[in-house]
Amino acid sequence: MPDYRVKFETVTVAGFDYVIRSLADLQQYADPLGEAESVGISSASWSLFGKVWPSARVLALAMHSFDLVGKRILEIGAGLGLASLVIHRRAGNITVSDWHPLSETFLNENLLLNKLGPLQYKTGNWATGNPGLGRFDLIIGSDVLYERQQPAQLAHFIDRHAARNAQIIIVDPDRGNRVGFCREMTGLGYGCTSRIAERLTENGERYKGRFLTFSQALVGEAA
Repeated sequence: MPDYRVKFETVTVAGFDYVIRSLADLQQYADPLGEAESVGISSASWSLFGKVWPSARVLALAMHSFDLVGKRILEIGAGLGLASLVIHRRAGNITVSDWHPLSETFLNENLLLNKLGPLQYKTGNWATGNPGLGRFDLIIGSDVLYERQQPAQLAHFIDRHAARNAQIIIVDPDRGNRVGFCREMTGLGYGCTSRIAERLTENGERYKGRFLTFSQALVGEAA
């Protein structure tokens, strides 16, 4: 295995504890086989998948009570997949996706740590076709708009994998690329609503961000 340092932390979501294996140091970089570099992940962003970010906590809490019945669900840019673990614990039909070569490894370790069965994982590269991924009724993501090229790439990726009348929920910490993403989604025929998230996460951290919800059924709504 690559030489990277990890830690174990307990993340509480709506009263349920999840043991999460994450990176111990976000300054580290370990890509001895060049797998990350081959898909365009730089040394500066290599470690970003390996932390439970505040937006991930916000999304996970929302998924604890969200209506999942009858929905085929995809988490995009999942990183450590906290929201997917919550959905899986509720017996939701969830597919986890990310393009980081270690994301699946960490997901499988965290499933074992939480005594949860296996989950379907698919590599999801927003800049390329992903023909084996399919279409979904609910697509979720958190803090996925941190690079300039991502609004257009992500919008078109979502459009390729959204079923008819699908709902898309993105938790965004008010990054500057949010406006561009909303514009791209509107151009593809999706309406958008926006609401401010709770200002404190469950662990007491201050949070500045919002829920962005998209659907073709929302055309005409304002962000």
